[in-house]
Amino acid sequence: MKTPLLLALLFLLLPLAAVAGTAAPAPVEGEDYVLIDDGRPYRPLDGKIEVVEVFGYWCPHCAEFQPQLAAWVRRLPTDVRFSYVPAVFDDSDAFARGFFAAERAGAVARTHAGLYRAVHIDGLLARNATIDELAWYYGQQGLNAAQLKADMVGPEVQARMQAAREFALRSGVTGTPTLIVDGRYRITPRTHADALRIAEQLIARLRRAR
Repeated sequence: MKTPLLLALLFLLLPLAAVAGTAAPAPVEGEDYVLIDDGRPYRPLDGKIEVVEVFGYWCPHCAEFQPQLAAWVRRLPTDVRFSYVPAVFDDSDAFARGFFAAERAGAVARTHAGLYRAVHIDGLLARNATIDELAWYYGQQGLNAAQLKADMVGPEVQARMQAAREFALRSGVTGTPTLIVDGRYRITPRTHADALRIAEQLIARLRRAR
């Protein structure tokens, strides 16, 4: 005979069991993602599964997404490569140039989250900041401001700007943030959490196909 306490515990556990047994629905083409015609990855895959975020430091939605995305990226398995790619809608975008100059200097990990704070929380940089203002900010982070400024207008950064623009155009990116998996799937989520769920499911699909 079941005691009242045992019955109460069973009733508490039943909803949890139901939730645990409910798998998330498989992503649907045209609803959760777009299959990119002649899609190509941002960089050669080299045996990896690629996830790219096309973002903008000036974008409030990207700033909101960043903490959740960063935590997710830290948990990715070793066969998945994640890359940030700034949206180059305008060749004069100083933030995109600053990102590539920081990437060249190996400083993205120490400056990426801080730039969002500088723009959207601390008000240190405007959403249309100039190259000089970005160089000043990087200098405040202990980088060589003069070198970063020179790199921002140099040929290597210009080439990276062009590559990022071409990637976004062929991937059909029209806004930020946008996640793209393996250059083949452009995720079209309803929420930030939805974007990460769909990305995980597409990663699992690609892993099974291999």
